[in-house]
Amino acid sequence: MSNLIIPEGYQSILSPVETQRAIKKIKDYFQAELAYGLQLRRVSAPLFVDPASGMNDNLNGVERRVEFTLKDMDERKVEIVQSLAKWKRYALGKYEVEPEHGIYTDMNAIRRDEELDNLHSVYVDQWDWEKVITKEERTTEYLHHTVETIYNAIRNLSDYVNRLYRNIQNEIPNEIFFITSQELEDRYPELTPKERENEICREKRAVFIEKIGGDLASGKPHDGRSPDYDDWELNGDILLWNDVLDIAFELSSMGIRVDADAMDRQLKLAGAEDRRNLPFHQSILLNQLPYSIGGGIGQSRLCMYFLRKAHIGEVQVSVWPEEMIQKCAENGIDLL
Repeated sequence: MSNLIIPEGYQSILSPVETQRAIKKIKDYFQAELAYGLQLRRVSAPLFVDPASGMNDNLNGVERRVEFTLKDMDERKVEIVQSLAKWKRYALGKYEVEPEHGIYTDMNAIRRDEELDNLHSVYVDQWDWEKVITKEERTTEYLHHTVETIYNAIRNLSDYVNRLYRNIQNEIPNEIFFITSQELEDRYPELTPKERENEICREKRAVFIEKIGGDLASGKPHDGRSPDYDDWELNGDILLWNDVLDIAFELSSMGIRVDADAMDRQLKLAGAEDRRNLPFHQSILLNQLPYSIGGGIGQSRLCMYFLRKAHIGEVQVSVWPEEMIQKCAENGIDLL
């Protein structure tokens, strides 16, 4: 509750019924734009996986995964996915996807350790996407090109929503600003990572912060990243400035995925070498899966931003503390 932001004089522009209609329109429009821009085809994806496969996302390495057992399989344990970062790369190989093409899917997850506030929910819904690239395309230039393609889809969505709803007029810049996490620390050395994000987004309004995961000159990373999917030298987050909440607003985390060398290096840095013998990790270390780039784009986040909502619970159904529900209701924030 301490992190709950209550915008002064907030009033939702759309009614709950209008909001539901708008959510579908936004999701239908954006996923078509994303699939066209990145040449992706839609596939089905798992809700849970076998923990012994190493396929689940470890996120920052401390989050507890939701697990249960299966009666008809001798009480075998499975885990709800935390994201599909690893599974997607396996799927590219399974479907024999060619370079410059890829897949996307609806990812639904439960993150039991999430700290609940305006942006964070126990329920996570996003478009997870992954695209095959060549070894030669594992470059900063290719990463930037992909970010710009996604940002163009976001800009097109902004124009679409502005045309649909004359009382909703979002303004985002024509171009996204690129900065590394080290450059950001050098620029604002006295600030915390979140404060740095706020400052750069307030100035530039659309930012891609890259090279996230490794320690900076200060001895600490900008943010945590699992060592076994993104290459920490070739990844980053897309953030927009949120006028409603007056904060930096993350829409997407993405990156070029680890090759064998990056996997080896990052497992050592993270003290996670015990993962080496898991099936997924072995397939990377033995060069058995295609090179790829991929990421996740928050579905509720996207709807929340472009419908100018103050709380993610206005565009998705989840569970919230009673105190938060009451506080929101008192201030015109109608949680679904």
